[in-house]
Amino acid sequence: MTAIRARQPAPRPPRLNPVTAIRDTAGIARRNVLHMTRTPQAILFAIQPALILVLFRYVLGGAIKIPGSTYVDYVVPAVFIEAVLLGVMATAIGLADDLRSGIIDRFRSLPMARSAVLAGRTIADMARCVLALILMTGLGVLVGFRFHCTIPAALAGMALIIAFGFSFSWVYATIGLITKDPETAQVAGVLPFFLLMFASSAIVPVSTMPGWLQPFARDQPFSVTASAVRALFQDAATHQWIWQSLAWSAGILLVFFLIATRIYRTITE
Repeated sequence: MTAIRARQPAPRPPRLNPVTAIRDTAGIARRNVLHMTRTPQAILFAIQPALILVLFRYVLGGAIKIPGSTYVDYVVPAVFIEAVLLGVMATAIGLADDLRSGIIDRFRSLPMARSAVLAGRTIADMARCVLALILMTGLGVLVGFRFHCTIPAALAGMALIIAFGFSFSWVYATIGLITKDPETAQVAGVLPFFLLMFASSAIVPVSTMPGWLQPFARDQPFSVTASAVRALFQDAATHQWIWQSLAWSAGILLVFFLIATRIYRTITE
């Protein structure tokens, strides 16, 4: 008589300990960073935002007039944000690839904090985005962009971009967990990016858009963050935009952290 073996449930993770969770997160982040360093062709991720910057600067820039500012000073902060958002798309693709390759099942069998897999992935991808932001800053200066502010204000603008990108890395983590396929995750990840970037104040002032689109374009998170970063870089009034940007980043992070961890818990049970 053949015995039927029931599928063994995954070992329950240990009771959450902050120190253990941080250690597990650091280990997963280190694993993902090492994987990136061993695939140097990944540096190609910086080419697309660089091409977009050159396109806006030299092809479209002469046709767009910005009252009280040059177009390069207007568009470059938005391109910085765009570069970071393109970078965090790797979170969706990487998680989907891990699910398909079976590495998530190996993590599932280990006594580790479940949130560490997601947090480690997002932190590692943000490290790559910081590199992209540094490269884009150098390119922006080369094409004529200038910081008209103090060093602390410039760093604060960069910090806002990083915070915004980190919050969206959890949106892409959710997309990766839902799609479970790298190709599908890449296609799905492009949709929110293009919607938020092109229906925003990133490329042209909101006042030039149709009246029905202006409320959304003015108040959505990409526009608010771009306005906050521009104000910091150009030494303008910032209090309104900064708090709205921080509120958007915090809200997106909280909502999608909860959604992503819930989906991951369901997958690994």
